[in-house]
This record gives sequence, structure tokens and C-alpha cells, in this order.
Amino acid sequence: MLKGIALCGPSGSGKSTLSKHLIKNIAGLEFSVSACSREPRLGEKNGLDYFFLSLEIFHQKIREDAFLEYEEVYPGSMYGTLTAHLEGIWEKNHTALFDVDVKGCLNLKDKLKDNLYTVFIAPPSISELENRLRLRKTEGQNDLKKRLEKARFELSYKDRFDRVFINDTPIGQSCQRIESYVRHILR
Repeated sequence: MLKGIALCGPSGSGKSTLSKHLIKNIAGLEFSVSACSREPRLGEKNGLDYFFLSLEIFHQKIREDAFLEYEEVYPGSMYGTLTAHLEGIWEKNHTALFDVDVKGCLNLKDKLKDNLYTVFIAPPSISELENRLRLRKTEGQNDLKKRLEKARFELSYKDRFDRVFINDTPIGQSCQRIESYVRHILR
């Protein structure tokens, strides 16, 4: 049984929307909730969207070797995958669905090898990605600039993934396309 499927891509690529669709529609697929050291955004819930940890607790868990992988995604913002959380998913014979950044995904692949299938979610263009991020209205101008710089960096890694999925259709169609693809992987 495949231990995990990782969706990865720049902020605004649609990976979170696609992940939520997959979790809702494919039995036996369970979301791997990442831990992070940032503050929750409006509407985010601890244990559902992320495990929100203080930077001090995050570093304590690193010292305790509690993460399968972790990364400083932005200066002072740590993200990671808690081993105990994954073990709970696997004990139910479920496949973990990861929604992670590029470095986190590649770190997971190093650990899980052929037990992880990686899918890079790419926007049709950087300008479309910028439009999506502006429409979200979750970042100020400086954060938007940082996210676009990071997106360019992440896009340079897309060929290291098992599959590149270009999210260039209306969201309903994209959800159906990714669902069909993931069902095929899980066969």
C-alpha cells in the first residue's frame, strides 16, 4: 500500500483546494496535518488545518526527533510533519495526503522513497499565480513579493516530481482531473 501522496506547489497554485476535494471524495485518503510555528490565519483551526506550535515548542520537538521532516520555509516560520500523526494514519491502513512545500516534499521523498508519490501543482503562469494571490487578500505587498519569489524558486524543482499537474482549468474541472488521477495511482 502506498503510504502517501504529496501535493506540492507554490502558494496560490490550488493545492489546498485540490487536497480538500481529494479528502472529501476518496475513502482511505487522510490529510496529513502539518505542524507550523506561524500564527493561524482567519478561520484556521488547530489540529485541522495545522498543528500550531510556538517556535520554542517546535524547536523542542526537533530536539525530541518528533518530526519525519521539517523545514524553515520562511525566516522564523517552521513547518514539519509529525511522525506520531503519520503513524496514526498508517495504523488505520489509510494513505496520507500531504500538502507541503517543495523542500518538505523532497525531504519526505528521501524518507519514504517509493512509498510516496509526488505531484507538483503548477499554475499556468507566474502572472496567473500573482492574480490568484491578490484575489486571496491574505498577504500584504511585501509578503506577496516574497511568495512570488519563492514560487519562481519552487517552479525550478518541478521536474523532480513524479507528476506535474498544471492547474489551468476552472476549479471544478481541476478537482475532477486530480481526483481521476489520484484514484488511478491508488489502484
